[in-house]
Amino acid sequence: MDRKLVSELKAAINERVCIKGWVHRIRKLKSITFLILRDRSGLVQCIVDNSETNLSEITLESVVAIIGTVKEANNRLNPFEIQVESLEIINKVKEELPIEINKETLEVNLDTMLNNRVLSLRHTKVSSIFKVQNIIVDAFKVFLNSEGFTEIRTPKIVKEGAEGGTEVFEVKYFEDKAYLAQSPQFYKQMMVGAGFERVYEIGHAYRAEEHNTNRHLNEYVSLDLEMGFIENEYDVMEMEERLLKFILEELKTKGCEYLELLQVELPEIKGEIPKLQFQEAINILKENYNKQDLDGDLDPEGERLLHKYAKEELNSDFIFLTNYPRRKRPMYTMPYGEEGTHSFDLLFKGIEITTGGQRIHDYEMLVENMQYKGLDPASYESYLELFKYGMPKHGGLAIGLERLTAKILGLENVREATLITRDRKRLIP
Repeated sequence: MDRKLVSELKAAINERVCIKGWVHRIRKLKSITFLILRDRSGLVQCIVDNSETNLSEITLESVVAIIGTVKEANNRLNPFEIQVESLEIINKVKEELPIEINKETLEVNLDTMLNNRVLSLRHTKVSSIFKVQNIIVDAFKVFLNSEGFTEIRTPKIVKEGAEGGTEVFEVKYFEDKAYLAQSPQFYKQMMVGAGFERVYEIGHAYRAEEHNTNRHLNEYVSLDLEMGFIENEYDVMEMEERLLKFILEELKTKGCEYLELLQVELPEIKGEIPKLQFQEAINILKENYNKQDLDGDLDPEGERLLHKYAKEELNSDFIFLTNYPRRKRPMYTMPYGEEGTHSFDLLFKGIEITTGGQRIHDYEMLVENMQYKGLDPASYESYLELFKYGMPKHGGLAIGLERLTAKILGLENVREATLITRDRKRLIP
């Protein structure tokens, strides 16, 4: 008999069916046992006669196959239940579970949850986080495909770090030395110059940062896009604004059951996302909040205070900061005057989720900016080469998927929105 999912049972009243899944809960009475079975689509109550020979061997989270008849019923899970005819144990749990996953809330600390990550993902609320994340990724692809972007897949073993600096993981590459990619930046630009004009990638990025905070990961998923024939960074910001509105709308229509389970109210983007120049933001922090300790960049406290300002004064959970100092931005960023850049960050509920801007498209200017940054252009020859052969004005951005998911769902730690965490101390599972 073909297997049916729990979600298909409503249309199978009075039919004999086969269902398979995990034993989520067991409640034994004098003559019958209520067994709750869980599969990827939901939970269903099964009524088992206590004369069933396999019943005594079943423990929580055992994997079973049940054949029975779907009957109308009133229970808190569904308007139906399964009258069990036969029960087969496919795989029996062999040890005591390290965490209890049949409660409404997973009552463990974050470390315990991450140490037992695969088991924790069986919990409906935990798995819902990644159902939401999946909708975000799908929406990212659907929107950009509709805007004429081409999806690309670029190398993660590279000769040089795209962002400069020392925050790279070195790997042995036969007799040579290579690094794990900090971002697909060089390749995105190459593909714009190759004639695709608009490209995007969803891929892993690696940062050898020593930080071990609730917002940092050493391996994360980056949602990247790059687009040619722009006027300036405002074209990229406008594209992101429309992208985020589309993602939120998709979550509203396709993710409502998960959002309801997680008790999340989606943020709204009303009109345009407010924009502040970086120096304006610094002045606001000094004048409104007496924050005097910033030098060319924001710290976490500064980002939180700007969210307070944006929420109270501009009625927005989002705010764009533009024109970051040249000395703080990567060498490919288009300069603005002597000290600024055509760049931006997007802050969402007090954390930076996007970095982007206009890139340098002129060969000589790019070489000069590399030298300004103390980099040797000879080390970037394969990247620079294309700029000799006709590169349009272009720009792009990168969104941290885990950060975006965490902030949409109101999670305190980005690791909660990370399927398998790689941070300063974690290499397993």
